[in-house]
Amino acid sequence: MKSKKLSRSCLVAATLLFGAVTANAASPTMDKIKSSGAVTMGVRESSIPMSYTTGDSRFDGYHVEVCRMILSDIKDKLGMSTLRINYQPVTSQNRVPLVQNGTVDIECGTTTNNSARAKDVGFANTLYVEEVRIAVKANSGINSISQLAGKKVATTTGTTSVQLLRKHEKANGVNFEEVFGKDHADSFLLLESGRADAFVMDGSILAGNIANAKNPKDFKIVGEVLSTEPIAIMVPKNDPEFKAAVNAAIAKIVANGNMPKLWNKWFLAPIPPKNIVVGLELSPATKNAWANLNDKPAEDYAKK
Repeated sequence: MKSKKLSRSCLVAATLLFGAVTANAASPTMDKIKSSGAVTMGVRESSIPMSYTTGDSRFDGYHVEVCRMILSDIKDKLGMSTLRINYQPVTSQNRVPLVQNGTVDIECGTTTNNSARAKDVGFANTLYVEEVRIAVKANSGINSISQLAGKKVATTTGTTSVQLLRKHEKANGVNFEEVFGKDHADSFLLLESGRADAFVMDGSILAGNIANAKNPKDFKIVGEVLSTEPIAIMVPKNDPEFKAAVNAAIAKIVANGNMPKLWNKWFLAPIPPKNIVVGLELSPATKNAWANLNDKPAEDYAKK
């Protein structure tokens, strides 16, 4: 009889132990963070004011600060006293593969959440909804898509902006030459130097690069809105516990009333290192995303 009781006790203990191991193993990302005491954040070098370098291998921006707040919450959740953040610059081309292969634990840049990317990575709840627009020189005479016929249009390698331009109904019969920049700063330089007549990209990136230009008044954002897209923080796919922890932290940030403060700080006030002001007002779409947290892909926005 004692033997049976002992066996049952061992079975219960083993079951509880197995459950604990399974729970811990449910999130390889959080296990890695706790065991190493560090996390790798994917950041962009020139996506002002979302994610960019301020010099000397330092990074900042709207999404970068949000991610720091998320990681602070996860640090507390894991019972850690300190957490070292390693910053890994990523590009439009390598950001998804670096999250896929585990080099980057959380990507805090300007990535559109769409169905194609969702096959390879996960996306946290959206805190920024973007409008893809066109930047030109102020004296160019270009004010709409139809005026891009025969022009050179810059975009950043690995982005979808020019594809969106070509698909726009008002682009029918409008033939233009596509030129590529290796990153957003390089694409803007193509416009600034006259090697491109227009630069098609997310409105925040266009506004940030214009504000950072030598003569911001020489440029303007024009034309029809090409697309409305959710820009979200990327996380590894098939790690639901980590995504849930990220989204729980996002919910706290929103509930504590931090989002309007973060918007004002990064989009409406002077930002480092040059104290430029991006001057992008909060859109109704972004405000609605805060009020109704979700991870809907861009395709859902296109249906509206």
